[in-house]
Amino acid sequence: MVSDSPAPGSEVHSKPYDRVAVVGAGAWGTALATVAAAAGRQVRLFGRDPKTVENINTRHENPAYLPDVPLPDTLAATHQLSEAVTGADAVLMVVPSGAVRTMAADLKVFLPPGTPVAVCTKGIEPKTGLLMSQVAAEELGDVPVGTISGPTFARETALGHPTAATVAFEFTHTDRLAPTQSPAARLAVSMSTPFFKTYISDDLVGVEIGGAIKNVIAIGCGMMTGAGFAENTRAALITRGMDEMKALAEALGGRRETVTGLAGAGDLTLTCSSQTSRNMSLGVQLGQGTPRAACFDGRAVVVEGEANAASIVDLARRVGISMPICETVHAILHGGADLHQAFADLWTRPIEAEPRALDISLSNPAQPRVSQVQGRAS
Repeated sequence: MVSDSPAPGSEVHSKPYDRVAVVGAGAWGTALATVAAAAGRQVRLFGRDPKTVENINTRHENPAYLPDVPLPDTLAATHQLSEAVTGADAVLMVVPSGAVRTMAADLKVFLPPGTPVAVCTKGIEPKTGLLMSQVAAEELGDVPVGTISGPTFARETALGHPTAATVAFEFTHTDRLAPTQSPAARLAVSMSTPFFKTYISDDLVGVEIGGAIKNVIAIGCGMMTGAGFAENTRAALITRGMDEMKALAEALGGRRETVTGLAGAGDLTLTCSSQTSRNMSLGVQLGQGTPRAACFDGRAVVVEGEANAASIVDLARRVGISMPICETVHAILHGGADLHQAFADLWTRPIEAEPRALDISLSNPAQPRVSQVQGRAS
């Protein structure tokens, strides 16, 4: 474990990374690049779209992803990956989960040896069951790979609203001997500003599991909200959803307590509480009866939790973990299950104890019909 508090009367310093490359000029990539620039770093932001790059460099804004958000004059963008990455001291990779493997392979060509890479993307790869850091590590080879995660909406972060996030890397033996000079500590210092508060973790698995599962739980919360249910329902889904996070994190070698932190409970609460989240918003629209093709006014919006519902459930089944909320969301999104019936079945599962040590499972006498469930929401 790493403490973020120095001994009384002492100061502990860590050397920041001076040159930071951010790969991905979407909303979150642009927001992180803004944070790094505000922290005094030399930042180059890579984006594939020449128009987006031009807007960032000439107008100091990214209207496609963060409209009406002024960007620092010191933030430089490029559509050449080599230009962004060559000479970088640290790299933040911020691309959709489905593009992480390909982008990591492209990145390796230009990445200076030993340069730490933070994969700021949340999810689990289909079929392999790998976390995003593990996907990137397979392609990048022998470099430190970690993440930055937490309760962070991109727009609020870029506008300078007080925000907190966790920087997580696995700690080597050397890192434990000198934790203040570990990649996690150095990147945390590199990204710290008066409005962006960083914390350090050595539990990369726990942090990434929290970030992946919260999107699926948020879709479930949105579904129930859209169907007309109220705060009791959402609170139950958040709380029991966090228990599903803990169970899968522990099964994969993470720590349950990590899930109670920023990247777990914090991110889960934020994402399940606002339709600023695309995951929550998708769930609300589906709960209101909007066909999937018509959601977001028919626009092709990437919703990470939609794809990750399948990969998370597949991984949980493989390691023998029960995740009934994620299973329910997956059944609705990908199995054609009726939303009201699926949640009625969820609420009438066997009665269980909350402490795992208390091994109790009782038949549930409540067997509501679908019409009853719909009636209570009307």
